[in-house]
Amino acid sequence: MMTESSAAPGVELSAAFDSTMGIMRKVEAHDLGKPTPCASWDVRGLVNHVISAARWWASMVSGDKGLEAAEGEDYVAGDFVAAYEESIRVALGAFGAEGAAERVVSVPFGEFPGAALQGFAAVDQFAHGWDLARALGHDTDLAPGLASALLGLAEVSIDDSLRGPDTEASFGPVRQAPVGASPADRFAAFLGREV
Repeated sequence: MMTESSAAPGVELSAAFDSTMGIMRKVEAHDLGKPTPCASWDVRGLVNHVISAARWWASMVSGDKGLEAAEGEDYVAGDFVAAYEESIRVALGAFGAEGAAERVVSVPFGEFPGAALQGFAAVDQFAHGWDLARALGHDTDLAPGLASALLGLAEVSIDDSLRGPDTEASFGPVRQAPVGASPADRFAAFLGREV
């Protein structure tokens, strides 16, 4: 079960968005069919998920279902970088709204204050940025300080009830990162990615 953390998730969420945007800008048309560490998505599916997930987190903390992406929205058919920029703006606005940090929100995996949801959103966005970097063959040593902070948050927030096979659970079983792995690779391995 996910639990609250005393980390500074607002800063971490913004940094996670920045890190993932850096990878998003590298996606080219010939990359869209490449497989990703997430068995259920190729790069096109992952890009669409990252963009729509930012809006989903915003709708959860704000209670405004109008912020969610339309079901089946294919952001890759248009300017997906601009679409992600807009989703980031929407998410940061929702989390930064007065009272959002204290508001208790019910999500599929429990009830949490908005501040805790910010941390969970940061874990989600950064993890999928790592997935995208891996799929594109880019360096996965992303934002070492942020990766270490999010690994700490994940270690106290993610338990076995959220783990299982890809497509059936939010996270896979913990994997062993290689000796000397970067903080981002250790973070990915903790979430169940093969590093």
